[in-house]
Amino acid sequence: MTEAFTQSTISQQQARPQLPTMPTGWPIGSYESYEQAQKAVDHLAGTDFPINDVTIVGIQPMLVERIAGRMSWSKILSSAAMSGAVFGLFLGLVLSLLNPAAGLLSIVIGLVAGIAFNLLFGALGYAANRNKRGFVSQSQLVAQRYDVLSQPRNAEKGRALLADLAARSAFGR
Repeated sequence: MTEAFTQSTISQQQARPQLPTMPTGWPIGSYESYEQAQKAVDHLAGTDFPINDVTIVGIQPMLVERIAGRMSWSKILSSAAMSGAVFGLFLGLVLSLLNPAAGLLSIVIGLVAGIAFNLLFGALGYAANRNKRGFVSQSQLVAQRYDVLSQPRNAEKGRALLADLAARSAFGR
């Protein structure tokens, strides 16, 4: 049994490339959002379709950076103090568990040290990069459309299943 398991594991590793490679397969559906493509694959997974043959490919990817607000000393220092307090409190609790005789003192020392060190490093980091970036943002990788691909041996069946899903969605069933 272990030999069959090992052979199965080896064949699965060979089927899924470890290095970046171009996707293979035939398009069986195309969607405007990742959520729609994911629903299509969920539909295929709910049938007897061999789901290991399916790949979702984002076409024409874009990096979108959404600006959340301005960076300022008050935001930097308050954020640094909060994260330092959480880390310091955690550290103080661990120290108090390791040395119960210390009592509340180890928790207070951990809290104060966490806030102080994080304030120091936050201020130094902001001062060093102040003229390079004056805002906070979040980056996201999106695509203009998402194609669902299937290996050729199952592509026609996949197209039929996704066409059925589209027809049921159009009629509101």
